[in-house]
Amino acid sequence: MVSNMSSLLTLYQKDYTAWAKQTAELLKAERFSELDIEHLLEELESMGASERNELESRLSILLAHLLKWQFQYQQLSDKWKEFDGRSWRYTIIEQRTRLAKRLRKSPGLKSSLPEVIAEAYEDALELAIKETQLPASTFPEQCPYGINQILDDEFYPGD
Repeated sequence: MVSNMSSLLTLYQKDYTAWAKQTAELLKAERFSELDIEHLLEELESMGASERNELESRLSILLAHLLKWQFQYQQLSDKWKEFDGRSWRYTIIEQRTRLAKRLRKSPGLKSSLPEVIAEAYEDALELAIKETQLPASTFPEQCPYGINQILDDEFYPGD
């Protein structure tokens, strides 16, 4: 066990896993004065940002596919009767599954969903425009889907 704060600081720089284990042991033992508070706070803030970034990334992909489903799928199915949107459906299913899992593991993220959806929609809109090559005016400027629709396994716009 590391005996003092300077040793814990050194451990952080040399062996992150050992530092994390030692920090957990100090917290469990309520030996707060021995903690490397600066790095502990840095890691906690980083964890929160990482989870939020994952949420935003998954929402961007999901929203782009919902937009493509709503605004391009009908055009494609009219032109190519054999096009059934299977790969898009798989992507929508996968992103919803991963989002649900992330929200179960980190329920605190639910409160930030409206804000994260708004941020993710900007990227989703850009992605949908590039992938479909439809004019930007085809798509709504604001996300047209509510939180419940976005997360609902049965929701496919236009169905």
